[in-house]
Amino acid sequence: QVEVVESGGGTVQAGGSLRLSCAASGGTFSVYSMGWVRQGPGKDRELVARINWYGGSTFYGDSVKGRFTISRDNAKDAVYLQMNSLHPGDTAVYYCMTYAAVDGRGSEYWGQGTQVTR
Repeated sequence: QVEVVESGGGTVQAGGSLRLSCAASGGTFSVYSMGWVRQGPGKDRELVARINWYGGSTFYGDSVKGRFTISRDNAKDAVYLQMNSLHPGDTAVYYCMTYAAVDGRGSEYWGQGTQVTR
């Protein structure tokens, strides 16, 4: 079973920055992609950013382009989200999502979420 753990949330001032971290662990697995999904109060879940493990191609949601940067550490099976110029619309629980294969079978694995409040 793959365990996904996020860290780095908190409360930030206007225009401030935060860096979220996420690491996957547990047994033998191969990561294909990792990303961040958020859910704000009264809103649907929104894909914020995603990075592919091989090649490193990235995707960003329109609302965060130019402000957020996703990066990875393949050796640690970790992903990071640098969030700059935060505004109230970024307030949400941020979930880390990992798509990984265990015994050749791919599945999504989710963390418990970390709160970001602006």
